[in-house]
Amino acid sequence: MANRDCDVLANLSVCPQCQHHHSMGAYERLEMLLDPKSFYEIYTKASSHKINNFPEYLNKINASKKRSGLSEAVVCGIGSIQNHKVAIAVMDNRFMMGSMGQVVGEKITRLVELADRRQLPLFIFTASGGARMQEGILSLMQMAKTSAALAHFQAKGGFYGVILTHPTTGGVSASFAMLGDVILAEPHATIGFAGRRVIEKTVNEQLPADFQTSEFLLQKGFVDAIISRSKLKQVLIDLIILHGKGD
Repeated sequence: MANRDCDVLANLSVCPQCQHHHSMGAYERLEMLLDPKSFYEIYTKASSHKINNFPEYLNKINASKKRSGLSEAVVCGIGSIQNHKVAIAVMDNRFMMGSMGQVVGEKITRLVELADRRQLPLFIFTASGGARMQEGILSLMQMAKTSAALAHFQAKGGFYGVILTHPTTGGVSASFAMLGDVILAEPHATIGFAGRRVIEKTVNEQLPADFQTSEFLLQKGFVDAIISRSKLKQVLIDLIILHGKGD
């Protein structure tokens, strides 16, 4: 078992036998993609510590910080992919299931604005259970805020690529996750808005077995391509060059 685990880790957390893509932490993804020592993290001190008084929320935040080693559910910064400078955000579902609250929305919005000012290509890796219920309507407002920032960025010619990973659901899927100029997905990722059972009860129909998977969304035109983790870095490089956004 130990050797098998080592094989998976050495293969970018992808099973060599079945090609199942296991979850990756934010810093693992950044290390996989970016040139060594090129990443400069921004907004590192942003935290939901004093946002509101929802019962037990502070305890959940502190527990997530301790368990994940993160201050919030997204890591943002500037780095290089084969010497092409990019703005990049990576969500991490170990922190309260990657839920989007005010801090996550603010960090992503500020990163989009930074990419706009510096005329950098922007990539966001999504992994989220949706809006953070403990922050109520304020978390839902992040959908509009991030979407507006991206609309401004893209209207000025900025290139935005999004990579959907397992899972990408709820308010994240209903906002910046589906607004990329190019939308990529990892194999067999769960991607959707409401849960399967909720939809089946609403439409009173049984849904296909592969509903809300990367493969299903590709068939329906919601995803441009499904890219295995081993090939993703080269695909991102090609997109940067194709759109003429690399330094």
